[in-house]
Amino acid sequence: MIERLKAIEERYQQLNKELLNPETLSNIQRTTEISKEMADLEETVNTYHTYQKVLEDIDSAKEMLKDEELADMAKEEMENLASKKEKLEHQIELLLIPKDPNDGKNIIAEIRGAAGGDEANIFAGDLYRMYQKYAEKQGWKTEVLDATEGEAGGFAQIQFMIKGNNVYSKLKYESGSHRVQRVPETESQGRIQTSTATVLIMPEAEDVNIEINPQDLRIDIFRSSGCGGQGVNTTDSAVRITHLPTNTVVTCQNERSQIQNKEQAMKVLKARLYEAELQRQEEELGTERRNKIGTGNRAEKIRTYNYPQNRVTDHRIGYTSNNLDRIMNGDLEDLIESLITEDQKRKLAQEV
Repeated sequence: MIERLKAIEERYQQLNKELLNPETLSNIQRTTEISKEMADLEETVNTYHTYQKVLEDIDSAKEMLKDEELADMAKEEMENLASKKEKLEHQIELLLIPKDPNDGKNIIAEIRGAAGGDEANIFAGDLYRMYQKYAEKQGWKTEVLDATEGEAGGFAQIQFMIKGNNVYSKLKYESGSHRVQRVPETESQGRIQTSTATVLIMPEAEDVNIEINPQDLRIDIFRSSGCGGQGVNTTDSAVRITHLPTNTVVTCQNERSQIQNKEQAMKVLKARLYEAELQRQEEELGTERRNKIGTGNRAEKIRTYNYPQNRVTDHRIGYTSNNLDRIMNGDLEDLIESLITEDQKRKLAQEV
């Protein structure tokens, strides 16, 4: 552990030295890369320095034990320092877990109404608003890329981007099938119905992550339309892009400009292809996918929202909360932190 910490500290110092170099400062891209890497290492380096200070204090307390007049005070000090040392070692173990390189990225999310007809679409809309409110609480920005409204409300499908600091690190556990149990507005007999909506969370793909050959694309332009014929554009601005090698199809019709719709559709396409590549790599490794929380597969039922009992249950980690109303209002922090903590435990066990 100490050797790894020394290596990280050395790397941090090298980066700091390079950052002060006038040649580096004139290169904006390299300056940004260095600043980002230093920010990723900073907490580990600072924690290591704190740990070193505690070890020094323990040595000093041991010397004090030799003095009879100071022995009682030294024993008390040793107990406090031992507790600090143990907490810092656990913190360092977590910091040394290999980080997901996508954690700092924005995300592209897709929610679809699945089993349950109109009620599934309404629930998809509820999930979108839940994530939108959570994003607001985090100071993130939400941008709808494409949406098909449901006839009774909600969305048959909605694609949106969330931009901010470390968005993927928080929301990457949300992919899967979300199940709702409640009396639908469309139910006249007052019977509880179970419906589902699927969520897919993808890290935004940068140009360096994925390369697309323009010859592999078929681009179709058509006239966009809203639910029930509402809001039909007077120009052909909606864009559908098909990636021929994988038969991946994305559409975007939210912007008024054909150029803007094409840019947004390309963002979604890159994210889809990048996500598919990540899953392929994980399946090759095998172990990581077995140990992570959930497979990220849309078919996997990850969570149930029970309205009559005001209860949310995440089936992957056995988490239950009786604050469904608050969670649907965007208070997801406790649930997400529980998922992160469990993920860290599993990764730590795997490291050991």
